[in-house]
Amino acid sequence: MRLLLVAALLVGLTACAPAPTPRSQTVTVFAAASLTESFEEIADAYEDSNPGVDIVFNFGGSSGLAAQLAEGAPADAFAAASPSVMKAAAWGDEPVVFATNVLQIAVPAGNPGEVSGLADFAHADLEIALCSPEVPCGGGAAQLFDAAGITPSVDTYEQDVKAVLTKISLGEVDAGVVYVTDVLSSDGVDGIPIDSEPVDYPIAAVTDRGHAFIDFVMSAEGQAILKAAGFGAP
Repeated sequence: MRLLLVAALLVGLTACAPAPTPRSQTVTVFAAASLTESFEEIADAYEDSNPGVDIVFNFGGSSGLAAQLAEGAPADAFAAASPSVMKAAAWGDEPVVFATNVLQIAVPAGNPGEVSGLADFAHADLEIALCSPEVPCGGGAAQLFDAAGITPSVDTYEQDVKAVLTKISLGEVDAGVVYVTDVLSSDGVDGIPIDSEPVDYPIAAVTDRGHAFIDFVMSAEGQAILKAAGFGAP
């Protein structure tokens, strides 16, 4: 009788015990710095639709991120601001273009340096910041200057577009070249349009866990978030 009573109590305790909390699944995404605000918004929407999934980002210059992945850094998906960087990475999955972007001159609010176009970047009396040539925003800027026959008087090269924007928003430099989406997402920065060809943004799965996130980026909801941020359609 005592054994039966103990067994009954154990069964009752087991029935009343809370169900184990499902373990969350982390999906790690390496993404170009210019995607910071839009991808964080996409991640919030994705997590709301997929309880138990946690999106973790590593934002930076596309070439630097590709180098990290080549050295074995763990990631489930990679979104770059350059098809050539993605092609050089040679991932197992075929990349898909999910958005486009264009370069733009950025100046501190009010344009204290009175910058009007690319030609002003040759003026030594202006403080100029550009992305390093090895990252897409820097390589794209170099192509613009070459095509215009302009040699910019660069005071500082930065590791990614967000670093350039920080210099501009703080008034530490008079101008830089960034993406139009970065100007739209930044306070204390004004944009000056320039003749720039759209740049494709590709994304690829590094592991199977990256596929669902990529599907969401390509979905109507994901594309709407990117459009609102100023990105062009793929």
